[in-house]
Amino acid sequence: MTGLPDEKGYFGRFGGRFLPETLMPAVEELTAAYLKVKDDPKFKGELRYYLKYYVGRPSPLYYAQRLTGHLGGARIYLKREDLNHTGAHKINNTIGQVLLARTMGKKRVIAETGAGQHGVATATAAALFNLECDIYMGEVDIERQAVNVSRMKLLGARVIPVTSGSRTLKDAMNEAIRDWVTNVNNTYYVLGSVGGPHPYPMMVRDFQSIIGEETKKQLWELERRLPDYVVACVGGGSNAIGIFNSFLEDREVKLVGVEAAGEGLESGRHAATLTAGSPGVLHGSYTYVLQNEDGQILNAHSVSAGLDYPGVGPEHSYLKETGRVDYVAVTDEEALEAFHLLTRTEGILPALESAHALAWVVKKAPELSPEDIVVVNLSGRGDKDLATVMQLGGGEGNVR
Repeated sequence: MTGLPDEKGYFGRFGGRFLPETLMPAVEELTAAYLKVKDDPKFKGELRYYLKYYVGRPSPLYYAQRLTGHLGGARIYLKREDLNHTGAHKINNTIGQVLLARTMGKKRVIAETGAGQHGVATATAAALFNLECDIYMGEVDIERQAVNVSRMKLLGARVIPVTSGSRTLKDAMNEAIRDWVTNVNNTYYVLGSVGGPHPYPMMVRDFQSIIGEETKKQLWELERRLPDYVVACVGGGSNAIGIFNSFLEDREVKLVGVEAAGEGLESGRHAATLTAGSPGVLHGSYTYVLQNEDGQILNAHSVSAGLDYPGVGPEHSYLKETGRVDYVAVTDEEALEAFHLLTRTEGILPALESAHALAWVVKKAPELSPEDIVVVNLSGRGDKDLATVMQLGGGEGNVR
């Protein structure tokens, strides 16, 4: 753990608050409310209760024996966040934030979503605690994540299509922030990743850090040692921060964040913000972004809706520049191959987001020793991505 952010919300030179004046009272109110409850035994006890009995934690740490045998080399473990209620790590954060919204007396929550998992998790928590819920979602993502749109509606949420810009996650986040500015008195914005203005990067990291805490404990029980590698996909970066956080001080553990290279970094159609971007301001924080020479934010591309975002959480930018985490990128094609490989070897359909992390492991594991241990954060399940996979001719996996 870095002990960051500082009191102004900075991780080194990254983070902070770059917002219109109308929102400053809201984030200051939110910061005060979170700092008041984060170590409060009653709040922590209630959060632990729902994570255990509603979400289903702890999620298993599973030894992927067939995948390990197929690749040769390092032993591969999967942290099964896909087995959480609603099917992804997102629920860890939304339960925490909606509990906080309730303590603040807010009657309405809003959220943005790309792959739909954060929207489903927010709608689920809102239903559980009887709050009004509106979800902003780009038209492109609504089309490729139709099942999750239906789930949100069934849970009682209103899904608001976003037709501006690239009609994906970036634009959905723009609209959610506009809504928050207008309705800040009664509305809580449940931000889904470790981006945005302070205190969101800190708060979402804290709610997701249970992933790494469990992983460390579980691997010790199984192997009596730390892993050699911890690997996670990075879009906004919440699942990655969640599992990395407990290992940041263990310098012998190599941490690898895998971004979406889309159709290739040279194609310009990718979402590899840390690999190919540069520092700038997006959605209220200073961080790495995809931008042109004039500082205009570029459209991102990934086969995975959850990685299709031109920014990243500011703590990842700090970890990149300090060299504590290695950030790499894999293509759509490599991620799809990894999707099929895990499906056929282990009977597990990973989310396309998680398949990016797996794709890096597919390349790296054969180079390592059988004594090496690699842990992959399987951040979500792939049911939501079946339409995309089938459209790309994905019904004919070839692994035996």
